[in-house]
Amino acid sequence: MSACVPTRADDPRREKRIHEPHSPPPTRPRRFRIAGADVSASIAVFLIALPLSLGIALATGAPLQAGLVAAAVGGIVVGWLGGSPLQVSGPAAGLTVVTADLIQRYGWRTTCAITVLAGLAQLGLGCLRVARSALAVSPAIVHGMLAGIGVTIAVAQLHIVLGSTPQSAVLDNLRALPAQLANVHPAAVSVSALTLALLLLWPRIPGRVGRLLRKVPAPLVAVTGATATASLAGLTLPKVDLPSWSSHALAGLPEGSVLGLAAAVLTITLVCSVQSLLGAVAVDKLVASRPDLVAARPGQSARVGRSNLDCELLGQGAANIVSGTLGGLPVAGVAVRSSANVQAGAVSRNSTMLHGVFVVVAALLMVPILELIPLASLAALVMAVGIQMVSLHHIRTVTRHREVLVYAVTTLGVVFFGVLEGVAVGIAMAVAVALHRLTRTRITHDEKEGVHHVHVRGQLTFLAVPRLSRALHLVPQGADVVVELDGSFMDHAAYESLQDWQNTHTAHGGSVELIGRRAGVRIGEPTGPVGLHLDAGRNAAESADCRCHPWTAWRNHQCEIPESVTSQDGHPGEARATGTGDGESDRAGDVPCDSDAPSTAGELDAVGEAGGADGPARPGRPGESRADGSGGAEGSRPSARQLARGISAFQRNTAPLVRSELARLAREGQQPSQLFLTCADSRLVTSMITSSGPGDLFVVRNVGNLVPPPANAERCPQPGQESGDDSVAAAIEYAVDVLQVRSITVCGHSGCGAMQALLNSEPGGPQTPLRRWLRHGLPSLERMSDESRPWPRLAGRAPADAVEQLCLTNVVQQLEHLRAHESVAQALRAGVLELHGMYFHVGEAQAYLLAEGNEDEVFDDVGVADLSA
Repeated sequence: MSACVPTRADDPRREKRIHEPHSPPPTRPRRFRIAGADVSASIAVFLIALPLSLGIALATGAPLQAGLVAAAVGGIVVGWLGGSPLQVSGPAAGLTVVTADLIQRYGWRTTCAITVLAGLAQLGLGCLRVARSALAVSPAIVHGMLAGIGVTIAVAQLHIVLGSTPQSAVLDNLRALPAQLANVHPAAVSVSALTLALLLLWPRIPGRVGRLLRKVPAPLVAVTGATATASLAGLTLPKVDLPSWSSHALAGLPEGSVLGLAAAVLTITLVCSVQSLLGAVAVDKLVASRPDLVAARPGQSARVGRSNLDCELLGQGAANIVSGTLGGLPVAGVAVRSSANVQAGAVSRNSTMLHGVFVVVAALLMVPILELIPLASLAALVMAVGIQMVSLHHIRTVTRHREVLVYAVTTLGVVFFGVLEGVAVGIAMAVAVALHRLTRTRITHDEKEGVHHVHVRGQLTFLAVPRLSRALHLVPQGADVVVELDGSFMDHAAYESLQDWQNTHTAHGGSVELIGRRAGVRIGEPTGPVGLHLDAGRNAAESADCRCHPWTAWRNHQCEIPESVTSQDGHPGEARATGTGDGESDRAGDVPCDSDAPSTAGELDAVGEAGGADGPARPGRPGESRADGSGGAEGSRPSARQLARGISAFQRNTAPLVRSELARLAREGQQPSQLFLTCADSRLVTSMITSSGPGDLFVVRNVGNLVPPPANAERCPQPGQESGDDSVAAAIEYAVDVLQVRSITVCGHSGCGAMQALLNSEPGGPQTPLRRWLRHGLPSLERMSDESRPWPRLAGRAPADAVEQLCLTNVVQQLEHLRAHESVAQALRAGVLELHGMYFHVGEAQAYLLAEGNEDEVFDDVGVADLSA
């Protein structure tokens, strides 16, 4: 077989690329520039942040400049240092109640000092890398805390809306409401009502005009409209008063009891950290919904990855230190501004920092305009924010998860006792609910057709042992018993009780069948005539060596027994997959896996030479496991017992779930919509990477995902070789003409041993079956070496090496071979068939699709947002 080595590989004009296998090439450093999307997003966020910052400062009783300071510091410092690039930080409504209480108790300068100390505490927590632990707090507690704060804010601001002054406590405000309602201030109520009306109706303006007007933030429109109306009508109302910056109060030395100050610092730290970290997680979800931010694209200024929560905590701590020192409010991530930032099209942290710069400019140059804003308008705006914090969506969610009691207790605790006390009460209630669920185990016993059934629903702990013992002793000696454990946890006391009863019952001639609905539940080695469904005969040593990965597409994924154990029970098997195609979806539901393989899913390698992972391919010995993709004597050897165990697991656990669907397919026949032609490499599991099930795909697998051209199209077959390949051609004809599939996908993959063999092949030598088969890949080598053709490439980066370049080129070339088949050509002319090229990077678990209608042959990556579309 003659080798066609691409001439471009030795071209001195081409830049040499040396990369690790399966790793993207290094990117060149880019010059700093601000994208236009960041500028427009920063303006939108600034227009929202300006009125809200003033309103929150008003609600806390702090100097109004403190809100602007916190907004500017949150934007610049957190935007620069934080770990969530698109999250916007500043004065948050969730901190209003806490800050107002501190100002009432200690004064403004000491409150600023407490903010600085809280920032230092956040820096310490960030250095300890404990940010993830903050997410362990139950969402019901967090939502209940925010709802309680929202109620407190709304009740307090209602007094300003009615033209009065709020009290410091919620109960005092509630008691004063009847008298306040009897003596309302008409001007304040009118301005507040106008603000609320604009805030509510502006986003709901219909039609094309509404889409244009909604680009202006509703809070800005509401405050601007109310301010203009009040000025034109000549209403006499308290307005924003921004004293000179020269008299702005900065942080002072903390004064008060040490325990009180420590509690205050703890409260600020807790609320700021939890709100910011949860906000960062929420921003990650928003970013995932934008395809342009999921991965880097050509010409894109930045790629937004997942938030670094520890780095975000450090950024929040630094911002609180700076804000407190400069006399600003405490800083935290703000959901409203962050979502507006993402929805406005921001692509990097530059938008967050720019919004902070705009706040600084407004605080210095727009003082006369800001002093026209009525306080009643700001109070109405903040009251609306407080009401929105009591989210009906959150209430429905916690109700569905049976945590409404935790939510309600936390909300009432925050309203009547304070934030820290309310959160503590909520945590205590959550622990009580969890303990109640842990001890709420239902055990039933009944008899059907002479077989006794004992059903355990819930967690089996020592508290449930007496009830379990009573149910088991209802079973007569010598009877057949089925014990069904419907739970995910069993402690040692329950295990011993069940095991002792099992041994005693079998000793008296009875049989026991232990059934667990959840995967991975193990009771122990069977004794006597026991049919142990949970473990299928594995002993404790085997389960200790279990290293299954959490494959979400499989139920009861089986670990391979270590060689030290299998050598006692059986001999390695010699099964190897050799077919080119079948008509079934290759759902790898419960087949055994190699415990040491990094990404295997239970399939054996198809051919010993061409299925290698990353290095040069070598011949394999019959019966040798290809767990690591390249074989080796040290690899584990699957045994006949392992195969039988995997089949048994399927029959026990998966078959009952899919039996009705397979019965339907058996009646109706297979009706797949796609022909999926891919490599026989064991690391490619088509059902996993396409999220498909039985009957979805008609799969053809061979070495190198090759599509031999039809016999009349193959060029100059060598003597002794048959032209064409009827096995692949027959599968194509059957799929297109009989099954009438609507699309055909040719899928290549990284580290393909067949492509490596093509690159390393030398002319001459014996014509083995593998070498004769790989001749169908020679056109791909020729295409790669053709100077007149552009090289196929991946979106955002060049191929890592020559093997990856050939893998991409091979997909494009095999699509051309497909078009030469008459059945495919006729279907394409009739417009009933589509062809797709796909590349799967094994090391990155990333799929790429060949862009349709693109002459440059670019493989575009498929992200999370694309899958949900």
